[in-house]
Amino acid sequence: MKVTQIAEILNTVNKEVIGETAVVNEDLTNIVDVGREVLGTVDIENYTKSLIDRIGRVVFWDRTYNSTAPNILVDSWEFGSIMEKIRCELPDVAENPSWKLTKGTSYDPFVFNPPTVKAKFFNSKTTFEIPISFVEEQIKSAFTSASEMSRFFAMIENRVIMKMTLCTDNMIMRTINNLIAEKFAANNNVINLLANYNTKFSTTLTADKALSDKEFLRYACKEINLYSDYMTRASMLFNDKGYVAFTPKDKQKIVMLSEFDKSAAFYLYSDTFHNSFVQLNGYTTVPYWQGSGNDDNFAFNEISKIDVKTASGTTITKTGIIGTIFDENACAVCNANPRTTSQYNAKGEYINYFHKWDCSYINDTNENCIVFVVADA
Repeated sequence: MKVTQIAEILNTVNKEVIGETAVVNEDLTNIVDVGREVLGTVDIENYTKSLIDRIGRVVFWDRTYNSTAPNILVDSWEFGSIMEKIRCELPDVAENPSWKLTKGTSYDPFVFNPPTVKAKFFNSKTTFEIPISFVEEQIKSAFTSASEMSRFFAMIENRVIMKMTLCTDNMIMRTINNLIAEKFAANNNVINLLANYNTKFSTTLTADKALSDKEFLRYACKEINLYSDYMTRASMLFNDKGYVAFTPKDKQKIVMLSEFDKSAAFYLYSDTFHNSFVQLNGYTTVPYWQGSGNDDNFAFNEISKIDVKTASGTTITKTGIIGTIFDENACAVCNANPRTTSQYNAKGEYINYFHKWDCSYINDTNENCIVFVVADA
């Protein structure tokens, strides 16, 4: 089994997401360490090197952070490593000889007509861990009671869980980003809604004005709903390998950029008497695909941007991406194996906890996927 250490690039991703750095080109096989700052002062305990002994009141920042990424988590298995996806081609239609029988003609019922079956194998994982050390004797001087010290450790555990959630959310988004980038690389099913709108209505609307134009938003919502309907029918049009596939509504994952969602809500729905006629339904929103940027204050060119080297090896830099619809089998996070191990060090009197995450991130461009952009042609 191929196992990739992604700690290095994960930390770079975290800087982008929290706005510490601008969006940069990412190699989606790695993650970088952001590091942790350690402060020193007088009369401090020997654990974190930052807490002063006998603080009168301690306030713990222990909010619970829930996952915000689109849900593409699927099943896991305990034994084995390879996921095999088997697909059968549609057989050809032949003439029925029953209705054109000819005297003296032999009709062979033993002709062998095997199905055309193809298999695709997925056998890679990524892994990272978050280590944390807990002490008891060395930290007691910083607190006035056992309950207060327990709250301190609970706060640390909460932050570890939050970091795990952030990392897994970010990798979910990178899995979606890679699928979008693969569609650009294949030049397949990338729908420029603005270019189509200008062509159809003989207008010259530009990308910077489009998301505040209610007529364009009306057209865009209609087109996205149409393509969602198109994907439910058997077709070779929406995947990269020409397979006959279909994606029922309940198997579709629709992810839209929040900028488009809020523009539709404020410029279109608020000005429409019957919202149900123009409204998108059943989708998840994301505030950005890759990162928010750090100096441009969530500028559209930043939040709608993808700048990656894809799993197939193509570098893609594109902006104006507002949404995607894909089959649940086209993009998935599977075989997740979160776990925590520990080791007590008797000499140092501390316990090391290792919060580990192994997972497979999968794209299959044989499945249906459509990407929507708003960009000047």
